Amino acid sequence: MDFKGKNVLVTGASRGIGKAIALAFASRGANVVLNASRESDHFSATLGEFADAGYAALGFACDVSDGGAVARMFAAAEERFGSIDILVNNAGITRDMLLMRMTEDEWDRVLDINLKGVFNCTKAGIRPMMKKGWGRIINISSVVGIAGNPGQSNYAASKAGMIGFSKSIAKEVGKKGITCNVVAPGFIESDMTGGLGDGIKAKYLEGIPVSRFGTVDDVAAAVLFFACEVSSFITGQVLHVDGGMVM
Repeated sequence: MDFKGKNVLVTGASRGIGKAIALAFASRGANVVLNASRESDHFSATLGEFADAGYAALGFACDVSDGGAVARMFAAAEERFGSIDILVNNAGITRDMLLMRMTEDEWDRVLDINLKGVFNCTKAGIRPMMKKGWGRIINISSVVGIAGNPGQSNYAASKAGMIGFSKSIAKEVGKKGITCNVVAPGFIESDMTGGLGDGIKAKYLEGIPVSRFGTVDDVAAAVLFFACEVSSFITGQVLHVDGGMVM
């Protein structure tokens, strides 16, 4: 897959899945804008890796739930590379808690980042795509948004909302040469899952038919598929990257 000349923006790209996606595009010739919620040692290190590899990359720290900040990020991207061709909405957080104990702030913050952030970034990026008559929007949801999970009603709601949003956008812009699809990872070895105990991991592993956890590269490969020309007749779809965990 060759993405030379394509401009890609990946939110939540300082590490984990987002970083792997950004690296996958950059290594195939794309100009990449990496977003993180704030400046951090992780983000600086990631940007250093891209610079050392000679990749064309721009880092921009902002909270994707802030529409004004998102608009400034897209403006900076356009000034550096031109308008965005491929948008990957990956930024996401968890605030896990049983509903009876969940605070309003824990609910709001997850929905603001995980779902409102997708709205803000898609709205900012979609008009230039329409003018070009070509674009790819890939939203990173989760199998939790399909199957649910105790203690994650806020996260599940945000990820399920992302799927409905994506299907609606796919119907709105399909005639403009833009596709909008969803990748729904299962249990992926990453910073988000790294803190789980061995017992919990073993329980999850029992429910995965391929008998292994996913990697960030597994997710990146699915994103590349949706971004390339061979998938141009696919839109509004949800691809599970979960080893058969949710069928």
